[in-house]
Amino acid sequence: MTTIDHAESGPDAAGDAGSRFGVTPRRARRRGRRGLLATAVWYLTLTMLAAVVLYPLGWLFFATLKPSSEFGQNSGLLPWEPTMDNYVRVWEGIAGIPLWRYGLNSLIVASLAVVGTLGSSALAGYAFARIGFRGSGLFFAAMIGTLLLPFHVIIIPQYVIFNQLDLLDTYVPLLIGKFLGTEAFFVFLMVQFIRNIPHELDEAARIDGAGHVRVFWSIILPLLRPALVTGGIFSFIWTWNDFLGPLIYLTSPENYTLPVALRLYNDATSTSDYGATVAASLLSLVPVLLFFLIFQRMLVRGVATQGLKG
Repeated sequence: MTTIDHAESGPDAAGDAGSRFGVTPRRARRRGRRGLLATAVWYLTLTMLAAVVLYPLGWLFFATLKPSSEFGQNSGLLPWEPTMDNYVRVWEGIAGIPLWRYGLNSLIVASLAVVGTLGSSALAGYAFARIGFRGSGLFFAAMIGTLLLPFHVIIIPQYVIFNQLDLLDTYVPLLIGKFLGTEAFFVFLMVQFIRNIPHELDEAARIDGAGHVRVFWSIILPLLRPALVTGGIFSFIWTWNDFLGPLIYLTSPENYTLPVALRLYNDATSTSDYGATVAASLLSLVPVLLFFLIFQRMLVRGVATQGLKG
């Protein structure tokens, strides 16, 4: 009996059991090969799509190695005569100002913009989401309505105001709105996030005698971290890439930010240095790419989350 039992529990018995369930070893191997083939095709497709998306960035990198004489003649990916002179000219700067000075100006403006945007938007979002003051719905609708107002409509009135206040050629016109909660998109982001935080947390704090300041600082603000990270990333990138605002309000070359400084390498009345332009453009992208790579996980988490659910 023992011999028979072992024989029945061997490979033949397993094959018979698999046959009874419709899965034979040959069919299992066939399914495994199909799965590997599907996986290979999937990864090949993703690799091709990534190559298409990253091609402009690769072209920009190789273009920095082209002499200015090749622009307009060589539109391919690889340079005919690679050179590092473009980086040398960029590092030396233009108009007697080194490139790092422009980068420092952009970093100062972008960092202050992040601080002002997050602070004012969080406070305004808490007021709209938690404080039931009279006319809050009307003010909130008016704030959302400002998203439909083109920036070009208010350029002239703002310029006149800052000119009369003698604030031109300073960073105040670029930053004062950030600290006054005028960024409706970020205020709306904070409001929607705070509304998903359970009210029971506020009520428990009020029972202990906490006011609005303590509730906001000790309860709401720590839970706002995903929304703050998301808003900070968007605010930094948008401010770093802003061209029109600094072009209007900044007049001294030593105060220029990077996007405006890039314009100095191209002059309609003289020869344009295209090699230095693309080299400076690539270097100006590095801080943004590093900033995004460092905080990309928090960005995805902040976009995906909707706060706590009660």
